Amino acid sequence: MTHHRPLKLFSGTSHPELAQEIATCLGIEVSESVSKHFASGEIYFKPMDTVRECDVFIVQTATSNVNEDMMELFVMLDAMKRSFASRIHVVMPHYAYSRQDRVASPREPITARLMADLISTAGATHLITLSLHSGQTQGFFSFPVDNVHTHRLFIDYFKKKKFKDLVVVSTDAGGAKAAKRLADPFGVEIAVINKMRPSHNVAAALSVVGDVKGKTCVVFDDMIDTGGSVVTAYEALRKEGANPDIYLAATHAVFSDPCVERLKKTGYKEVIVTNSIPLPKEKEFPGLKVLSVAPLISDVVRCVHEGKSVTGVWE
Repeated sequence: MTHHRPLKLFSGTSHPELAQEIATCLGIEVSESVSKHFASGEIYFKPMDTVRECDVFIVQTATSNVNEDMMELFVMLDAMKRSFASRIHVVMPHYAYSRQDRVASPREPITARLMADLISTAGATHLITLSLHSGQTQGFFSFPVDNVHTHRLFIDYFKKKKFKDLVVVSTDAGGAKAAKRLADPFGVEIAVINKMRPSHNVAAALSVVGDVKGKTCVVFDDMIDTGGSVVTAYEALRKEGANPDIYLAATHAVFSDPCVERLKKTGYKEVIVTNSIPLPKEKEFPGLKVLSVAPLISDVVRCVHEGKSVTGVWE
């Protein structure tokens, strides 16, 4: 992987397994670095080899330890900037604070914009991320953003199922466009759950817009956090007479408590997610399927490094 400048891939501590998978797909090694904490808790990072005039890619996703993840990323970016890296690309599969992208009620922050400002100030020149909660978040950045949709991973997976009478279901109106991306290759319609949120992490389904009676449903969302939306979606679909075999697919498996217990009790046939966030053993359960995003991300990294269009990867 050498072009007009050397490619170097570094990993933060949030998801080293994914960084290694991406490196393997690219046919390179993860670049050696030192990342540790001082006794005071402050973060230290240093690349062990020169990055001068290199094309640097830093893999760091947002986990349940999001604030530590982001502070480590800022330190890594500063180290690369001060070491004369030519370009510094942040590979953040799950974008931190993505849901705080607007002022929903008075005096709220727009933290997704704040994260964009901090990433830019720290030294990044490009962001690669997966399935942003809101596509407009790209406008918060003053540099290019590749928001790569993961629907092709789920399309490949579900094609093997050979469904009949399939309908793709969005958990709310905002996700209808993403649901349509998944539905169009199968030539099927979408349905939308009409829901409301009385408070944070609380969802209530009001009705189902679309024909789901007797059909196999795939509920599609960008993320599963506490599981409230997807549980109410399942209940609403069964109430409308959908086929009992209901599947749930989402890019980001946040799985905050009590999500796993909720999903175990709900009757989803399968729950299909990606490894954009590392899943510890205690959050695994029967029926959970994890698809790797490493081949998808490595394709984007290769195209960016070689100065090629990434449109083919998106499509």
